[in-house]
Formats: sequence, C-alpha cells, structure tokens
Amino acid sequence: MTEQDEPQRRIVVGVDGSPSSIDALRWAVDQARSSGASIEAITAWQYPVSTGWSVPIAADEDLAGMALKVLDDVVARATDPDRPVEIHPRVVQGDTVACLLEAARSADLLVVGSRGHGGFVGALLGSVSGHCVQHAPCPVVVVRHSTG
Repeated sequence: MTEQDEPQRRIVVGVDGSPSSIDALRWAVDQARSSGASIEAITAWQYPVSTGWSVPIAADEDLAGMALKVLDDVVARATDPDRPVEIHPRVVQGDTVACLLEAARSADLLVVGSRGHGGFVGALLGSVSGHCVQHAPCPVVVVRHSTG
C-alpha cells in the first residue's frame, strides 16, 4: 500500500464558541500538523425544548446561521493562515453528544473542550466531554481552557 492509498487521518473537534473549545481546536490543529490529519470542526445546535421553560426565540431566527458564525469565528481565531491545516467546518442540528459521537465513528481522534464544571454542578448539568470519553468509538482528548 502506498502513501497515496492510505486513508487520510481525521480529527473531529467539538466547537461551541467557549474558550475551552477554542483551545481544543488549537490543540487539534497542532496535532493535525504533526500527523498529517484533516480536521472536521463541528458545531451542533438544536431548538431549546424543556417543559415549563420558555425561551424567547422568534420563529424566523436563523439558529443554524448563528451557529455557523460562531464556528467560522472560532476557526479564524484558532488557526494561523501562514501554517494552513485542512479544516472542514460543519454545522449540524441535533444533540451535541449524539452529533459528536456520530462524527467520531470514522475518526482517528475526537477532541472536545472542558468547561470545568465538576463535582455536583457537573453531575447536574451533565458533561459533553464526559459522555464523549465514555462512549466514543475512538480515542478522546479533553482540553481544559488555560487561564494563564
């Protein structure tokens, strides 16, 4: 098998606009440079639905468009135009964990940020990174935001 016959490595990165997701994408970009991988940067969105909770969202709100704007902004902030890496931004509708796990099915690596909610708060809110670590079909890297 020649190098051209080998499938390209693929890193999936969850991006939500948080500082930790920016750091996660930066980490993945460095990893992609060293391994020759491409990156699939994914932002998931869904209409907020909860019993007894109303959210002021107009029927004509372009949530997918807003998600794409966040994703494009993070990609621009996390990359260096002088050292390009192949990045495929993708906005998907659905539960964040489910979308990331689906994308990771054929990936070599899944990278997510950690917002740092631990203990009781983390248990109540659930954790995207925790679910990904427990259920991903590939290795997972969780990147914490560095405050220094």
